[in-house]
Amino acid sequence: MASYASRYARAFADVVFEAKLDAKAAQRQLGDFAAAWHESRELREFFLDPSFPIEQRVALLDKLNARLKMSQQTRNFIAVLIRNDRIFGLDDVIAEFRREVNQRLGISEAKVVSARKLDEHERRELEKQIAALTGGTVEAQFEEDNSLLGGAVVQVGSTVYDGSVRGRLDRLREELTAG
Repeated sequence: MASYASRYARAFADVVFEAKLDAKAAQRQLGDFAAAWHESRELREFFLDPSFPIEQRVALLDKLNARLKMSQQTRNFIAVLIRNDRIFGLDDVIAEFRREVNQRLGISEAKVVSARKLDEHERRELEKQIAALTGGTVEAQFEEDNSLLGGAVVQVGSTVYDGSVRGRLDRLREELTAG
């Protein structure tokens, strides 16, 4: 990840928190813009093409914002990315912004890899268990990996909790070969 992404993300988080805006709403607004960005190759090409004047690219942002209804601060932030030729790193900046907001709000990020797709109830229950384990609020990202055979692997920061069948089998094999 580029170092500029965290600088831009911290700066935008400063704006959001100093203006007492809803940080999660700002994240949703950035996500809405990113969805439009990813859905339209033409939109990406236009914003990335240096042959179009910056004013023209920002004008298109304003037209797009008429539909997206982003806050003035979020719109201005995206305009800054356009003006400083950093819009190509939109996904990295958004990911860093999410991390920065979560850190400021005291929310731990967890990555959960399970052997199968978890339904919404299972996801909420697992998040509750992780929150109890970490002693705080948790925001989890869920992935599937059928090579786990069963169970799940949870990563919170640099700590990994391996409750997968594959992990148990690997630990059992280590115990048997060590003994």
